[in-house]
Amino acid sequence: MKILYCDCFSGISGDMFLAAMVDAGLPEDYLFGQLSRLNLHEFKGIKTSKVLKGALMATLIEFDLAEHEHEHHHEHENEFESHHGNARHLADILGLIDASVLPIQVKQTASAIFQKLGIAEAKIHGTSLEEVHFHEVGAVDSILDIVGAAVALDYFHIDRIFASAIPLGTGTVQTQHGLLPIPAPATLELLTAAKARVIPSEATQELVTPTGAAILATLAEFEQPAMQLDNVGLGAGHRELPWPNVLRLIIGERVDSQATHVEIEANIDDMNPQFYASVMQHLFAQGAKDVYFTPIQMKKNRPAVKLSVIATVKDEAALAQVILRETSTMGVRVKELQRHEAIRETHKINTCYGEVSVKLKRLEGKVVQANPEYEDCLVLAERLHLPVAEVYREALCVASNFLTE
Repeated sequence: MKILYCDCFSGISGDMFLAAMVDAGLPEDYLFGQLSRLNLHEFKGIKTSKVLKGALMATLIEFDLAEHEHEHHHEHENEFESHHGNARHLADILGLIDASVLPIQVKQTASAIFQKLGIAEAKIHGTSLEEVHFHEVGAVDSILDIVGAAVALDYFHIDRIFASAIPLGTGTVQTQHGLLPIPAPATLELLTAAKARVIPSEATQELVTPTGAAILATLAEFEQPAMQLDNVGLGAGHRELPWPNVLRLIIGERVDSQATHVEIEANIDDMNPQFYASVMQHLFAQGAKDVYFTPIQMKKNRPAVKLSVIATVKDEAALAQVILRETSTMGVRVKELQRHEAIRETHKINTCYGEVSVKLKRLEGKVVQANPEYEDCLVLAERLHLPVAEVYREALCVASNFLTE
């Protein structure tokens, strides 16, 4: 699994993210070709350069826009300073992306980021999603930043994104809505909705812009993964800070833990007991290895049920969604497990009553257990009007021949 880790020790903006992707190996001509598919008449080209930030060499990216619409210095001079007259509604931007001939995955990613940003803007300004309009983030360079980020993720085939804790600066920033505190309200709303981890910073200026926050809030998980490193990219910000003002992106392969299985649990005290059979059925259909219910006592001595599911690591997310969808619980717990398994085989045997499946267990190549399949024995017993125990005993006798092999 290809993953990306965003080391945001000096914050993040859209252009820092895109510059770091170029620094990591995204070809500049490929990026230009993809962004040209947006049919933005103002967009004329891309300029990248190597700059020294403190002791670190990083890539700086700027867009060549017609009539010098905007000097691309919105990171850490903020996205809000030079965008007068560039307001666009969310529908305008989504329509622009949808009408392009960009790859479908790029369209979906970019649209999701703008949609998340639109929800945040609507909430902080007390308006509807249809009425929300972007001033600063609707400017051409910010559109190019976000679509460019989607292009880069698609180019590197990134499956999952992770991010460090986010440093929040202090102070104020001038915007189309007047003087606002740092972090900007949209930035703070995005990070809050994403349950992002934040840390204090002594910076008295904007470290995280709305475009940077929107990328992380839409796509990232705020934790540091175990990974095998492939590429590193450093994207430069425009401001000079007491530390290297760069975003560091690390690309690599996810290294799985030693756990092969997980146990997913939920305590449920407010659901109709008739529903549990259906829940179990759906969980097994989704790949659960085992599902079981344990009676427990919860607060106020309220009787409840603990739902437990054993599953492989790869099925964890799908099974958690089944539990959240099919039960009344508001959350699940997950514990990693290591599981040692015997070799399992299934064979057909012929008995005097008919054919029965037998499950064999092997240890070190030797069959140590041979059990007839109960359901097969039950079908034969009902067909022949015999006690199921009699059919089972006959099948067990024949199956015992495997133990002498």
